[in-house]
Amino acid sequence: MADKPRYWITVASRDHILRGVKGGFMQAGHGKLAPLKRIKPDDWVIFYSPKETMDGDQKCQSFTAIGQALDEEIYQFKMSEDFAPYRRNVNFLKSHQVSILPLIESLDFIKNKKSWGFPFRTGFFEIEEDDFKKISKEMLKK
Repeated sequence: MADKPRYWITVASRDHILRGVKGGFMQAGHGKLAPLKRIKPDDWVIFYSPKETMDGDQKCQSFTAIGQALDEEIYQFKMSEDFAPYRRNVNFLKSHQVSILPLIESLDFIKNKKSWGFPFRTGFFEIEEDDFKKISKEMLKK
């Protein structure tokens, strides 16, 4: 019997996430290998964007994409002479950007509702299926 899928959140600026959606890949932790190794085929990933752009100050505070890991392959992609991040192939679903603000009270992974941003500081973490369902339900509404 196959393992049950696991559920993850990764954090990046909205512009970076949309680049991954367009290319069918994800990166995590500024291109680190370790987070991608934790993901298995058929695991689900929700992408959270605290900001619109990496270098900008405009807040996004939204879940911006959702997808499922396709295979075992992790590969490096040379973006510049000194930056070759690790990537993983993802099947992204057609979804809507959803603000986190109305969901904070209902999400179990956010223990301290006043300091709700704390879990996102790690950049990549696992969540329970119930929280995944709450977020994905909003993102996948027609």
